[in-house]
Amino acid sequence: MKLENLTFKGGVNVPHHKELTEKIPIEKAEEPAVVAIPLHQHTGAPCEPLVKVGDTVKIGQKIGEAQAFVSAPVHSSVSGTVKSITPMAIPTGLTVNCVVIESDGKNELHESVKPKGKLEDLSPKEIIEIIKEAGITGMGGAGFPTHVKLSPPPEKKIDTIIVNGAECEPYLTADHRLMVEEPEKIVFGLKAIMKAVGVERGIIGIEKNKPDAILALKEASKDEENIHVASLKVKYPQGDEKRLINAITGRKVPSGGLPMDVGAIVCNASTTLAIAEAILEGKPLYERVVTITGKGVKEPKNLKVKIGTSFKDVIEQCGGFNEGAPGKVIMGGPMMGISQFSIDVPVIKGSGGILVLTEEEARPEPVLPCIRCGKCLEVCPVRLQPLYISSYALKSDFGKAEKFNALDCIECGACSYICPAKRPLAESIRLAKREILAKRKAK
Repeated sequence: MKLENLTFKGGVNVPHHKELTEKIPIEKAEEPAVVAIPLHQHTGAPCEPLVKVGDTVKIGQKIGEAQAFVSAPVHSSVSGTVKSITPMAIPTGLTVNCVVIESDGKNELHESVKPKGKLEDLSPKEIIEIIKEAGITGMGGAGFPTHVKLSPPPEKKIDTIIVNGAECEPYLTADHRLMVEEPEKIVFGLKAIMKAVGVERGIIGIEKNKPDAILALKEASKDEENIHVASLKVKYPQGDEKRLINAITGRKVPSGGLPMDVGAIVCNASTTLAIAEAILEGKPLYERVVTITGKGVKEPKNLKVKIGTSFKDVIEQCGGFNEGAPGKVIMGGPMMGISQFSIDVPVIKGSGGILVLTEEEARPEPVLPCIRCGKCLEVCPVRLQPLYISSYALKSDFGKAEKFNALDCIECGACSYICPAKRPLAESIRLAKREILAKRKAK
């Protein structure tokens, strides 16, 4: 199978803006004086605290226990003293219980943080348990617990594991830098996933605007017969797992279906590296690489940041804001990121980037009536009809929006980007999805 110049139908070509940080090596962020670690920073049930005010904790110590299968434990990112457990706002817009810890500056590792043994000696069940106990979740944004993703029902026969190194979202370069700087760990993590699921084929998908990452991973995997690197055409939203599966394998995930329905599992590059570190070092997911970028910040960087560090502290380590107050601060990128109302929110497992836009960049353009040009239909990677779903959503007719398959929308924002009338297509469809799901839940 030829793995060159692959892509999917639909999508858009957007300005990349990756030049700000794509050549900047990862730095370790300064140690935070205080962290606020959310007990719910993943898809699924929140965690219950295992500590109380006044307790002394160490780095990597489990401080929140998962109470359901679809959940993931959380761990301390510093050593120090628990000051409070209190509801706080987090970057996803939720208000959840957070464990506030004051660092003692000693950086003591918890006794549980130790290598888990050789990969060849671990059983699939043991690998999945290590991933679960390390609190590893999808680090590309959705935050789905990885141990759940790697535990498909017996009737779902998986034959391909794909590492998502597309990183198609503009500005973000965290995955890119990890692939360049630590390709061996990503290959190791992929091998661990393949063994855990019992799969013989692994593919790492990378867009062609990251030639150094492609070369690094081809070199790191040159002795692995069952691992291949696929170069992808540069197009948004290639990083969506269903689009990536289609581009690499030609398979189409059915409406309402999951990747496992077509025999595939997709893991983000950062997530794959976290799996490697969980096995090789016994390291839980208590820190991650974050791209801090945009014209609104003085010194764009790729920083390895401890979970629970405030956006404010991270931005200050990049020289602070340019020209006073920013126009907008976004967790993630401009297409699928979440605008922040405050920078006093903590970095979480899904914080791949902090994008700071200037006032000029953030200024909204006037919204005009739809001209029925059909461009949103052409670019929609799911082949939906965004103009109709949006129209019904804006009229609060969510029943009709559902009939037009609103729930299949992946919220990539390609329709809003391409719309010459600047209609709020993605935003209104997102509203429709929430209302449809709320109605189903009420029933």
